[in-house]
Amino acid sequence: MVRPYLFGFNPETAADNAFQQDDGSLSTDQVQERALQEFDQLAEKLSAAGIDIIIVEDTEKPHTPDSIFPNNWITFHQRGMVVTYPMFSNIRRKERREDIINLISERFPFRDRIHFEHLEAKNLFLEGTGSLILDRINKIAYACLSERTRIDALNEFCKWMTYKPVSFTATDLNGQKIYHTNVMMALGENFAVICLDSINNSVEKEKVMNSLETTGKEVISISHEQMNAFAGNMLQVSAKDGKTYLVMSDQAKDSLSQEQIDQIQKYTNILSSPISTIETYGGGSVRCMMAEVFPPL
Repeated sequence: MVRPYLFGFNPETAADNAFQQDDGSLSTDQVQERALQEFDQLAEKLSAAGIDIIIVEDTEKPHTPDSIFPNNWITFHQRGMVVTYPMFSNIRRKERREDIINLISERFPFRDRIHFEHLEAKNLFLEGTGSLILDRINKIAYACLSERTRIDALNEFCKWMTYKPVSFTATDLNGQKIYHTNVMMALGENFAVICLDSINNSVEKEKVMNSLETTGKEVISISHEQMNAFAGNMLQVSAKDGKTYLVMSDQAKDSLSQEQIDQIQKYTNILSSPISTIETYGGGSVRCMMAEVFPPL
C-alpha cells in the first residue's frame, strides 16, 4: 500500500472514469487530510486482523495524485515474478518506482521481471489488476475492454504469463464503458462478485458465466447501483493465522443485501472501512489501494 503525499482529483483520468468526481466542496489540503485519515484507518484495520501489509510512503516529487492505487502499475506472482504495466495517463506513469520493487524484493526475492511499459508507445494499455481480474489457480485473466484495457495488451500479457484471456465489454447505465474491470468484478477463492447486468452482449455474458461456473465459483450478482457504490471493488486476502477476509469499503458493504452478505460469509469474513473521500476524488476503492504480494514458491 502507498500512503499518499498529495492525493487528489486527477483531470487526466476523469474523462473516462465515471466514478471520479470533484464538486469543489473541499480544498486540496482537506482532500489530502481526509484521504490520509481513511488510508491510516484501513491500514490499522488490516493490521488488527493479522494481515501483513507493507506501507510505502509516497514522495513529494514527482506529483502523483493517484499513487494510493498501486495495483494499476505492478503485480506480484507466486512464480517469483514481478510485472509492471503500461498506463493510460501520463501522470500515472510516474508512479512506477524501482525503489518500491527493490524494497519488496529484499523481503520476497523475485527471480524474474516482465516489463510491458513499452506498449505505451503503441497506445496499448493494461493497468494491472485494475484491468485484469486474475484467477491465479486456473490461469484465467478476466478483462473488461476499454481505453485502459486494450485487447492486444491483454493478449501480450496472457502469452507471457500463460493465462487464458476472457474478455468482454461492460457499460454503466449511461452506456459509458466501464474503465476498469475491478469496479464491476471481484474474485474470491470460491466465489465471484460481478455486475452481470453491465455485460450487454449475451454471448460474452454466457462466456463469462460459463468460465466462472466451470472453475467452481459461486456467482454473486450485483446491480449497477451496487457497482456504483464500489461493491465490485473488493479483494480477498489472507491473514497470518490462515483466516481470509474480503476487504471492501463501508459504502460497498452498506449497498449489499443480507442475502449477498450471507453468500459471501459462507466462504470468507468481511472487513470494511470508510473511504468516501478516496472513492469520490480518486474514482477507486479499497481493492485499488492494495497490490497483493505472493511469496515466491
